[in-house]
Amino acid sequence: MPPPHDSSATELILIRHGETDWNRELRFQGHIDVPLNDMGHEQARRLGLRLAGETVQRLISSDLLRAQQTAAPAAQQLKLDVVTTVTLREQHFGVVEGLRADEIQLQHPRAWEEWLQFREDHAMPEGESPRDFHARIVAAMGTIATAHAGGRVLVVTHGGVLDMVWRTAQGLSLSGPRQSEIPNAGFNRIRIADAATPSRIDIIDWADTRHLDDLPAQPTYDQTRHLKKD
Repeated sequence: MPPPHDSSATELILIRHGETDWNRELRFQGHIDVPLNDMGHEQARRLGLRLAGETVQRLISSDLLRAQQTAAPAAQQLKLDVVTTVTLREQHFGVVEGLRADEIQLQHPRAWEEWLQFREDHAMPEGESPRDFHARIVAAMGTIATAHAGGRVLVVTHGGVLDMVWRTAQGLSLSGPRQSEIPNAGFNRIRIADAATPSRIDIIDWADTRHLDDLPAQPTYDQTRHLKKD
């Protein structure tokens, strides 16, 4: 059963989209509109069943196809329309979108070397820096919390978005590689006590994948493996 809800806070159930072929190939997806693969659709189906017992007032999704397809089974279970927004898109990776790490190293070696420093103000050519990305996501969370104060909202989005939420909640720097688990179609629950300060986030549940337990292991892109050792 869902935990008791504080009527003065906004609760968000955050979901990363299901698996895509590009996840399996460890490509930088960014804003490119990649659909779910068969595993992703199964993850979304199970997620919908997992969410059937929740009381949710609104379902908001990134406008990218992989997020909308993940949201669809939950929308059916909850009898809600899917409201889409560009503000919940993944970080924009500019000219390297669609490429694997080895392809970026060959085609954009300088950009790759700079990316490995994981600096908050560095962006891939024509892309979005973590600082700008973070500002976009915190603003999006604030907009949702303001519009649905005291309610519970299901938000279907992307791994990078959840990374920004995690860092914000934990008071972590925007520099450095990702430090949290963010599985495809995982279940995450946060609380924003005051819509006026959406950067104050409490994590209630994170990276829960009980509904996916008997499925094959997910592809995992480990940023830390690229770091140079002294």
